[in-house]
Amino acid sequence: MERVRDTMELPRGAVLRATGILIALRVGYAYNWFDVGPGLPAIGNEFGVGPADWGLLIAAFLVGAGLLQVPAGLLARRYGPRAVSLWGVGLLAASGVGSALAPSFAVLLATRLIAGVGAALFFSPAIGLVGSLYPPGQRGLPVGTFSSAFSGGAGLGILGSSLLIPLLGWRGSLAVGGVVLGVLVLLSLALVPRAAGAPPRSVAPASRRLPRALTYRGVWAIGLAFVGTEGATFATGQFIVPFGEAVQGWSITLAGIVGMMFVLPSLLGGPLGGPIAERRRNHRTQFAVATVLGAAVIALIPFAGLAGTILIGIVFSLAYGFVYAAMYVIPHFWKEVPREEIPLAIGLFNSIQLSGGAVVSFLFGWVVSVRSYAFAWEVLAAVVVATLVAIVALPTTPAAAGGPPDGAGPTPS
Repeated sequence: MERVRDTMELPRGAVLRATGILIALRVGYAYNWFDVGPGLPAIGNEFGVGPADWGLLIAAFLVGAGLLQVPAGLLARRYGPRAVSLWGVGLLAASGVGSALAPSFAVLLATRLIAGVGAALFFSPAIGLVGSLYPPGQRGLPVGTFSSAFSGGAGLGILGSSLLIPLLGWRGSLAVGGVVLGVLVLLSLALVPRAAGAPPRSVAPASRRLPRALTYRGVWAIGLAFVGTEGATFATGQFIVPFGEAVQGWSITLAGIVGMMFVLPSLLGGPLGGPIAERRRNHRTQFAVATVLGAAVIALIPFAGLAGTILIGIVFSLAYGFVYAAMYVIPHFWKEVPREEIPLAIGLFNSIQLSGGAVVSFLFGWVVSVRSYAFAWEVLAAVVVATLVAIVALPTTPAAAGGPPDGAGPTPS
């Protein structure tokens, strides 16, 4: 049976154009994750819903994104990463426009759930697609840049929607995000060569055994340990703008600037976390220190002013950027997990984190509704630490010569 290569020989110009549009898609993709948060108060006013329902709206997206992580990888193996990733991001774009047109809160919930499904279909197949454009030894920079673009898009989503809502309303803001992403999808159809992400011409017969990635305890340890962190990244990113307006008295624009600082600095956490993960075998201490630091600064939010909240955002973002960079590197060292199952391992712990993070996000909104933002921040910090306990099950990473394969280290979803 023919063995299919994981790279395609394409003209240099075609490779650069494809890489550029895929990075732009990654930015637009992340924008559409985070452009709902600044509009939550306006959504609440229009549909008569409060913070508990806001949390449910955020959770709906994460549920869709979490449940489809593993199926997305399986679909990419069958139909090719180009088809699956572009269909996924196209679905996300259409759902953004659909959200803007939602006649009721129930329909808005449904469109955000579908948007999460589209996001899941894009994430891991798109990483493989970028990697397939380059030969071994040249994938690190393009894949790393693609991954880091999520932080830039997330920051733009918070700030951009904070600027658009006063001008266009929450519906107009969501429509802009969906339409711009849709334009990028159309461009990608022309600029990403079909050969780069074509389905395999032949595949090995399916094994009856359960993939090792689904049962390896390291995968489950990482997935469960960072459920709280995953929930905290989205709770802060989506709720910090409504919190700033309602509690701190900031304008929506100022609150958007502050919110951007809870995601954008994670760009710098990745270059720190990845190399450290490569050089150390026992990652429990590294994960624990970074995660507890992030939880500690979250607990300080109720007591901070403007400058303090910005500083908290920077520290929190750097901490989770470190965590995510490290967690995506170490699966490449697990000798118990076959190389071809590494994407499945990453998809599984992403799925656990996103699905659990949906519960945490809903919990945050519910606590705000029954108690206060101040109490909700303390609960969120406690949950981050509580789920971290699962890290004790993380095996020591085996020593490996030469480091992980090129392209290790994508950022969150």
